[in-house]
Amino acid sequence: MDSMALQDRARAMRVDIVKMIAEAGSGHPGGSLSCIDILTALYFGGVMKHDPANPADDTRDRFILAKGHAAPALYAALAHAGYFPHDELMTLRKLGTRLQGHPDCHLVPGVEVSTGSLGQGLSVAAGLACGLRLNSNDARVFTVLGDGECEEGQVWEAAMFAAHQKLGNLIAIVDSNGLQIDGPVQEVVQDGSLADKFKAFGWSVSEVDGHDIPALIEHLSALKQQGGQVPHAVIAHTVKGKGVSFMENQVGWHGKAPNAEQLATALAELQA
Repeated sequence: MDSMALQDRARAMRVDIVKMIAEAGSGHPGGSLSCIDILTALYFGGVMKHDPANPADDTRDRFILAKGHAAPALYAALAHAGYFPHDELMTLRKLGTRLQGHPDCHLVPGVEVSTGSLGQGLSVAAGLACGLRLNSNDARVFTVLGDGECEEGQVWEAAMFAAHQKLGNLIAIVDSNGLQIDGPVQEVVQDGSLADKFKAFGWSVSEVDGHDIPALIEHLSALKQQGGQVPHAVIAHTVKGKGVSFMENQVGWHGKAPNAEQLATALAELQA
């Protein structure tokens, strides 16, 4: 898929995100929109090995959405990839749906692990990476965390474990949009430089524009190929609510559905 097609795919998934959250009347648009270019690179840019026709293929790369409240982004990516019918997206959060507010691995094909309790995803990803290595399986494990999520202590326990176990098959991508539900990340808890913290815990660390899909593909593919004995952290600098002007960099759109008028404005921008 060329760069223009990838941009179009990301735009289409942004449309799906705002439409499904509006239809549900609840959800998390801000952090879903900020990470969708990362998911585009992973699922459609040739970075991850995955097969919608065989989600349990043992040679597949694993993906863990640690920031599980961004489930609309993951659902959009999985639907566009062919894991389930696209029209099912509009059942988000409705009674009886597979598409719950946080992803459920027992219901949705392509979801490796049920997530939602922030801070736990990196631990799961590290455990998967360790298990793959023990089984001499060359698959990689990718996980996307939120920068606010990195205030959780369990993240750093997992970081210590991954470095100690020399998990070069683990790539953690931080969706660093600078905002969390209570406000700017640096004002809620002064966490300083995430890059410096991961370096201190023994990880290789790099930074990238989280909305530059070709750069993401090039960078993540290189890390996947590199492997080695050091886990990799990628700080992806993003904009919360990216693509919808009135949502961008607005903490109030962390977990709020657009009304009909706001949806129309968002769709007009995204489909322009």
